[in-house]
Amino acid sequence: MKRTVSAYLDVQLAGQTKMVYSVAAAKGLTLESESLSIMVNGSSVQPVEIADAHGTRLHQLVADGGQVTLNYNAVVVGQADPPPVFDLDLITYLRPSRYCESDTLGPTAASEFGGLLGMDLLSAVRDWVAEKLVYVTGSSLPTDGAVRTLMARQGVCRDFAHLSIALLRALNVPARLAAVYAPGLSPMEFHAVAEAFVDGGWYVVDATGLAPRQSLLRVATGRDAADTAFLTNYWSGLQLTGLEVTAVVDEFPTDDGRELVQLR
Repeated sequence: MKRTVSAYLDVQLAGQTKMVYSVAAAKGLTLESESLSIMVNGSSVQPVEIADAHGTRLHQLVADGGQVTLNYNAVVVGQADPPPVFDLDLITYLRPSRYCESDTLGPTAASEFGGLLGMDLLSAVRDWVAEKLVYVTGSSLPTDGAVRTLMARQGVCRDFAHLSIALLRALNVPARLAAVYAPGLSPMEFHAVAEAFVDGGWYVVDATGLAPRQSLLRVATGRDAADTAFLTNYWSGLQLTGLEVTAVVDEFPTDDGRELVQLR
């Protein structure tokens, strides 16, 4: 399998800003080629790369204002090893988090999915979330969590993932969010899916069904969108003026949605 991905981001800064990008392919993947360039007001700037959990690669810089443009390109060959399992993760990803209020959704989860385990549970949660929510571009706020998403009955990929994660955690299944490149996704963008720990491994749950899970490419992993945003800014505001993401795979897989698939 060969996956080719790219990201273009253009922003205008209101003043001096610390910026943290999360757009690079995660560590553990085999790169045939990779390039990352950042221009601040027309001049090249070298960001500092910082390692986060699960191979996430952050790129940080400080700019005094004006226009900042990022271009990222990578060709990834083969697939990474299956995600490792750490005892601490099985604690961390059971806890409620900012966007995944599993404590609030406990009664709902118990009523809808009580008694289900393993793949049967993952399938049931995926199908339930897919039935309850409608994918509507621009329908949710950056501050919306799983509870508000369920009330609104609509959202985008991160909202589908947050609700799936919250329901699974409420049923004592560790679950987390992965930001990915997704060949086949339409409209093409950065994508977010849930990962759940069952049968001794981490497996993808994507209630949107918008892209085959077998070719997803990991970028960032965390409790929810607070840990996995493609761009975080501090000190000053910014306006996103350009965003373009591409992701293609040489052999497009078929995903029937019923098998256990790991993010590799």
